[in-house]
Amino acid sequence: MKAMILAAGRGERMRPLTDNTPKPLLRAGSKRLIEYLIESLATAGFTELVINHAYLGEQVEQMLGDGEHYGIQIRYSPEGEEGLETGGGIFQALPLLGEEPFLVLNGDIWTDYPFARARRAPTGLAHLILVDNPPYYPQGDFALRGERVAAEGAPRLTFSGMGIYRPELFAHCHPGRFPLAPLLREAMGQGSVSGEYYRGQWWDVGTPARLQHLEQWLQASRRAPCPYRF
Repeated sequence: MKAMILAAGRGERMRPLTDNTPKPLLRAGSKRLIEYLIESLATAGFTELVINHAYLGEQVEQMLGDGEHYGIQIRYSPEGEEGLETGGGIFQALPLLGEEPFLVLNGDIWTDYPFARARRAPTGLAHLILVDNPPYYPQGDFALRGERVAAEGAPRLTFSGMGIYRPELFAHCHPGRFPLAPLLREAMGQGSVSGEYYRGQWWDVGTPARLQHLEQWLQASRRAPCPYRF
């Protein structure tokens, strides 16, 4: 199974840190955010990785290269200065991802999720990893009913930005800029999205404050209970 890291976001909420640096290249502790993900994927047995990029994307390629340093092969899907949103970015990268299911990760998260567990093809069109609702997003995204994800219902959980998708999810899409959420909601209506509730560490590093909290926690102890839920 191949993996894809989404690194094309402009990071407006992270300014001024992202004025000259792509958000996934920001440091937390001793490494850049995207490096934690790459190393975790390599440890879990992933050998092929696709990374999309847009704003300041040349820095991503210059920093990570072909992935040899991390023990993984990296290929890139450039999207120009503005980017294609999540759905459009994945769709453009499909020729690099192939015909089998693939794992997709947001490039601005930190997690201890065991990615070896993600190397399973979904029973439907997608499999989403859901987490507790953080304080800044109490309404959550989706409901988990057994192993099926529903667009409506309660209790609700937050989509972690980690999912496994079949290329068929994008069968009726066209090149260009479009979001992923409508595709997932349509598939949920067909009963074709499975999910799991992950209770481990997960951080959405979307603002300077959250980045600072993560860095403080990493410096203190990688294994200590997380004092923040951001």
